[in-house]
Amino acid sequence: MGMYDRQILRTTRVAILCGILLTLAFASGSTAEEASERTHPGYIPDPNGYWKGDPFDPGKVGTTRTPQATVNARDAEQRTAKKKLHVDNAKQILFGDMHVHSTYSVDAFRFSLPLIQGSRGAFPPADACDYARYISQLDFYWMTDHAEAYTPQHWKDSVESVRQCNAVAGDPKNPDLVAFIGWEWTQMGETAKNHYGHHNVFFRDTEPDKIPSRPIGASGRATTTLRRQFGQLGGKIAAADSTNRSYYQAFGKFVKEMGTTPNCEEGVNSRQLPSDCFETAATPGDLFKKLDEWGFDTMVVPHGSVWGIYTPPNSSWDVQLVKGQHDAEKVKLIEVYSGHGNSENYRNFLPRAFDADDKPVCPEPQANYLPPCWQAGEIIRDRCKAAAFDAAECDKRAAEARQNFVQADTISGWKTVPGAQVKEWLDAGQARDIFMPAFNYQPLKSVQYGLAIRNFADPKDPLRYKWGFISSTDTHTARPGHGFKQYDRKNSTEAFGERSEYWHALVAGEPEAPAPRSVAIEKLPAAALAAAEFERLASFWTLGGIVAVHAEGRNRGAIWDALKRKEVYGTSGPRILLWFDLLNATDKEGKIATVSMGSELTMKQAPKFRVRAIGSFKQKPGCPEWVKKSLAAKRLEKLASSECYHPTDERYYIDRIEVVRIRPQNAPDEAVDKLIDDNWKVFKCERNRAGCSAEFDDPEFSRDAVYYVRAIEEASPTVNGQNLRPTFDEKGNAIAVTPCYGDYRTEEQDDCLATVEHRAWSSPIYVDHAAN
Repeated sequence: MGMYDRQILRTTRVAILCGILLTLAFASGSTAEEASERTHPGYIPDPNGYWKGDPFDPGKVGTTRTPQATVNARDAEQRTAKKKLHVDNAKQILFGDMHVHSTYSVDAFRFSLPLIQGSRGAFPPADACDYARYISQLDFYWMTDHAEAYTPQHWKDSVESVRQCNAVAGDPKNPDLVAFIGWEWTQMGETAKNHYGHHNVFFRDTEPDKIPSRPIGASGRATTTLRRQFGQLGGKIAAADSTNRSYYQAFGKFVKEMGTTPNCEEGVNSRQLPSDCFETAATPGDLFKKLDEWGFDTMVVPHGSVWGIYTPPNSSWDVQLVKGQHDAEKVKLIEVYSGHGNSENYRNFLPRAFDADDKPVCPEPQANYLPPCWQAGEIIRDRCKAAAFDAAECDKRAAEARQNFVQADTISGWKTVPGAQVKEWLDAGQARDIFMPAFNYQPLKSVQYGLAIRNFADPKDPLRYKWGFISSTDTHTARPGHGFKQYDRKNSTEAFGERSEYWHALVAGEPEAPAPRSVAIEKLPAAALAAAEFERLASFWTLGGIVAVHAEGRNRGAIWDALKRKEVYGTSGPRILLWFDLLNATDKEGKIATVSMGSELTMKQAPKFRVRAIGSFKQKPGCPEWVKKSLAAKRLEKLASSECYHPTDERYYIDRIEVVRIRPQNAPDEAVDKLIDDNWKVFKCERNRAGCSAEFDDPEFSRDAVYYVRAIEEASPTVNGQNLRPTFDEKGNAIAVTPCYGDYRTEEQDDCLATVEHRAWSSPIYVDHAAN
């Protein structure tokens, strides 16, 4: 999932780059000036050449195929593991990453700027191929740069890079790696009422006549103006003079091309539009219509749905579950976990509530959640007391601050507290009892909430979501599947920030002075209404997950078919093996049959299930010899700090298996809280490296139900595993946090490791009750 809608994608960069341009012109090239340049506080040396050359060259993929013996060994090992756990399933589990950005995404390019701590320069599309083949050693990946930032040439280059990757893969029926193409549709509503969120668009094929001639972006606020601003900015960058001037000049050229690409004519069939215009769709329904005009087999997958960095407060899946915005054929899958964190769980907290007159009010804290509006009041109360106002006045100002915060329909209520620091907010807005939660968690956009609701506008055919589950990295450095080892936080996640105090001061400008009174939302400047909490966010970036498919072969068609039938699952990074089956289905001949995860069926008898899981391999340091022979040492270091997927023969244990049951609404007013049985059943596993299995049934089955499982692996150290690292008092109240910053305030070598239990999420099995 990407970080921004078009406004965030394009306006945030203006502020940063304008700051850069103010002071980068201190080198003219003479020997004396070069010496002076090296003593300047903003000097950034480049001994590795990370910022030399053209950063928008698509690159060249490596020409060495994965040894066939290595590919065969993976398959043989998996067959051995299945045999030990008595798994009678001929399909092979393949691992991939369906959410990959290169520095062709403008936000990704931001992370590559020389002033960013941990930056190693550009990561073009070809790097994604090499990383997937040699470093993470995946079976497939999708290239999904932001549609809003693609230029016509970059789209052509991305498609060609993917095709080059496939050309190296060997026999198309048995390739070592399959590369796919798609894009991210990066929609963000101004408020919950028009928010649909980010979706990835996937295509099966890569031939030019089997994919659209241009990506389709999400329309948003002030699009034309913002693109013009970037075009103007590009000329200014070209005039900047610095040690790494050429890098900024290349960015100037990019933003100029992006800003001057003409908008496509509206109301014209997508196939009839010229290939070099910029096409947009305002809603999912508009996007589906345009994709239908192309007529290709397509999947559209929502992602990062609960992620509050861009999701307005109280956003809900109900908004999209209406005719015209819902397409069950295209939207078969959902991304449950990524580098942004976990979107699975529903919880009964909200960032704001509404009274009987439908006016926003601030809810009180609860054990698993501190509402940010409440903490806004506490910050103002503390400042008020420090300014020697009496208790009554401070209580009044605290109440005022809470109300000012909840009046914000946007993501920027936090701007109503002038000069608030990261630590003052404690862990406000964060889900305390959820595994690796996404930042500023929005529970009405959780996967579980989506599975529990229905739209009864047509009582005879209520609409509902029936997603399969995937996980991805959402890498912005062309590193598909980089969660195989928990390391290199500043380089492998999007925990970015300025490399020094000098650059931080230059980019951020003068800090806002704290005040003992909050500011009403209507008095804030327009720019503040799109401001995001990037400093706190840095503690929540993860190395992301991967998707696994139960495929009938290694080829493109087999992978696509497995995804379409939802016989897939996601993990938080490790390559856990997972099978989840319903045992007492009835086939067309009336015989008892077994069906796999992702299946949909109707039954009258109580369903019976079996789940089996095997832990992932522990890793050796470094890389396999065949990788060292395939990539130059310098390239291996840049791509992955010379660390690869390099399994030992020892697996992690599966600690337990958790079963989730959800019973979708039977009426519009049926409370969702009572329909979601999280941890409905829990099976503790023996410490057996061969894996764990369990069987169960549902004797209460009397209505439509959804069942899925989580296979929980033994705990292991994980990047950002404790997020803000809060401290609580004896009453469970947060009293302090120790953030993991993205900038110089957290050392580049500090991975902020904490022990967590990684997991795999099966796709659900959807069982409708025959009586219904």
